[in-house]
Amino acid sequence: MTLAPTESHLSYIAALQELARSALPRYGFSSNVQVALLSHSENTVFRLDNPKTGWRAVMRVHRANYQTPNAIQSELDWMTALNEADIATPQPLRTLDGESLIQVETADAGKRMIAAFAWVEGDFPDESNLPPSLQTLGELSARMHRQSRQWQRPSYFERHTWSLNDTVGENGRWGRWRDAPWLHRAKINVLEQARDLMSLRLASYGKSPDKYGLIHADLRIANLLVKKDRTTIIDFDDCGIGWFLHDMATTLSFIEHRPDRRELMLRWAEGYARHGALTQADIEEFPTFLMQRRLQLLAWMASHSETELAQSLGERWVAATADLATDYLRQMG
Repeated sequence: MTLAPTESHLSYIAALQELARSALPRYGFSSNVQVALLSHSENTVFRLDNPKTGWRAVMRVHRANYQTPNAIQSELDWMTALNEADIATPQPLRTLDGESLIQVETADAGKRMIAAFAWVEGDFPDESNLPPSLQTLGELSARMHRQSRQWQRPSYFERHTWSLNDTVGENGRWGRWRDAPWLHRAKINVLEQARDLMSLRLASYGKSPDKYGLIHADLRIANLLVKKDRTTIIDFDDCGIGWFLHDMATTLSFIEHRPDRRELMLRWAEGYARHGALTQADIEEFPTFLMQRRLQLLAWMASHSETELAQSLGERWVAATADLATDYLRQMG
């Protein structure tokens, strides 16, 4: 079901559009640049076009009161460092003053942080043929994890953490999974048991530097752009400190209940092994990280119930989450 935008929503987008336009001179962008909405979810992203020259770029207006300026700057710095390591990400653009992050204020939109990026050509991978995409995601994950372990972070580095409590705790960053619709007592019980088992297993698994560090935290097919032999990783808004295997679990976001999930996770591991190392203990814990991600997304569904995606998931998806928890308890308990 697609919801028709309300008048207030359209006014809100228009205010952010004018905010983005007011930032153009600070980058030295031409007054001929057109500013058009590209996407609106957690942040609002506009496409910049100069019809006379064919030049394009992207401008991201950050949501208010979520990330601090240091946290956003840390994200941009990591993206730049990944590019320098030949791991393609959208390249942050700088203002005439050499800044990659600025604050802009208008009467209608208030104060917002803004970043601009070079335009990236490419298409999303074919979601109907998941195994090769999972293998590619595994390769990219291994390369990113190797770089993140070696990267010297700036002194002001700041990003969210993605511990068990951050993802599925009572005060999780995306809300409480138990607030999701269609959760009857029996489903809540099995999900609570799965969460408790996750807690025990993750405490045993630990957070040593080879297992826990800076991750993308949303590395799924929808966040890849492919052009010929070059794959660009996009949307680092959730990047932070967490288990490296969380990046594995995010590759199956919203489809964790697929009957071939084991095969897909092993395809990810196959790709990962080309540039990184996985122990048998890592592979054995794949179902734990998959279950954690599914509960995290259930919390997101609860806190974003007004969105088209959340509404499209529906009662069957919630029921499948409980079924996944039952399988997890049977397999890992």
